[in-house]
Amino acid sequence: MAHAKTTDNMQTPAAVTEGGRRPTGVTAAGGEPADAQEGLPPPNGKPSPPDPEVLAKPQRRRHTKAYKLDILSQVDACSGVGQIGALLRREGLYSSYLSNWRLQRSQGQLDASASKKRTAKPANHQAARVNQLERENTRLKARLRQAELILDIQKKASEMLGIPLRTLDNEGNDL
Repeated sequence: MAHAKTTDNMQTPAAVTEGGRRPTGVTAAGGEPADAQEGLPPPNGKPSPPDPEVLAKPQRRRHTKAYKLDILSQVDACSGVGQIGALLRREGLYSSYLSNWRLQRSQGQLDASASKKRTAKPANHQAARVNQLERENTRLKARLRQAELILDIQKKASEMLGIPLRTLDNEGNDL
């Protein structure tokens, strides 16, 4: 009989966890996960925290030339101790930016006249043509050396065999 009492008091797992915290993925008594119940406010009444996952690649900050010049003029106007640091903290900038921007300003890259956008370099057709002609010239010089060697061999063979060679006169006609 004692055994019968213990079996009567045992409940199903869903009933045991009802009203309490369930591990992730354990379904509620209704059969759907606790997170999937729509229309119900969160149990503590506070919104869920934001997703802490870091983005794969953050966007790189880009500063316009006008902004750089404005910051440099504000830095130049700073006279007290710690004012430049306060400016950098307020703007969310690094001191290395100032060094780079000062260098750009001294090189004239921040001037209004230097507002050309970076583009691909135009194809230099003349350089390609010169390169092609140089390769062809090298190839033809090698063929000329080969032809001269063949002619030298023919001359020596004709001298050894006693065969006279035909020569061209000054106007290019055969004799």
